[in-house]
Order: sequence, then C-alpha cells, then structure tokens
Amino acid sequence: MQGYNVIMIYNKKLDQLLMCKRLKDPYKGLSNLVGGKIEEGEPSIEGAYRELYEETSITKEDVTLHHVMDFTYYLQECYVEVFAGRLKRDVTVSGDENILYWSDLDHNFFDMTLYAGEGNIGHMIEQVNMYKEIILGENSTGEIE
Repeated sequence: MQGYNVIMIYNKKLDQLLMCKRLKDPYKGLSNLVGGKIEEGEPSIEGAYRELYEETSITKEDVTLHHVMDFTYYLQECYVEVFAGRLKRDVTVSGDENILYWSDLDHNFFDMTLYAGEGNIGHMIEQVNMYKEIILGENSTGEIE
C-alpha cells in the first residue's frame, strides 16, 4: 500500500498556514497542503521532513513536526500520514512543484471547490485547533513553549 504524507506548517504567530496551489492532477487548480510520497522503507517522519524540504526549503532546524493523524483509503490502496508544526523563526519558502502561499485561517477549508482532499483539510485544521497546545506548543499567552 502506497504511503503519502501531508504537512501542516503554521507560521510562528499561528495565524497563517502554508498552502500550495496545485499545478497538476489530482486537484489541479485547488489549494492543498504540502507533502508527497513516502519512499519504500523510509521512516514516516524522515519522509515528512524530506518532502517538506523538497517542496518548500523548510528544514528540520526551522520546525518540529508532530504526527497528528492518519487516513487509510482501502479502495485506493493508499494511506496518508498527517504532520503539523509551527515555525521556530520566519523563513522564506520556495519551491517549483506548486505555487506556495501563506493562508489566513479564517477560510472555509471544507469548501471542495477551493480546497483539495474532500474536506479533509478542514478536518485536519479542526483537529490541530483542538490540541494546539500539545501539537504546536502554544500556551495561553500565544508563546511557544
């Protein structure tokens, strides 16, 4: 079964999420999170950091990723591992696979006419919001712990 990763990168202030505009199918023209294929034998977290760097130039030194959840698609014979992290510092993102941009968080990420993943992006964001302190290290003052 082929594995994929999806990576949710929040800026340091936790008011924006890194997104990409897909330039090819699936989901051509829709906004999505960054990520890609997990290579055979590759540890999940290493695959996430590798894809993150390849697609955005963000390194392990810039962010700590946390494994948040998984989706298994039995009929498509694949699974998706979801990671989330908060940038430790401001970074310049760059990549040539898709158009990268920072999205404010006040959008309807369940809107399938704008966002890839059949509503899963909205679901993932809601899960991170429920456990923001654990996943992203935000305390009650908004500071990184």
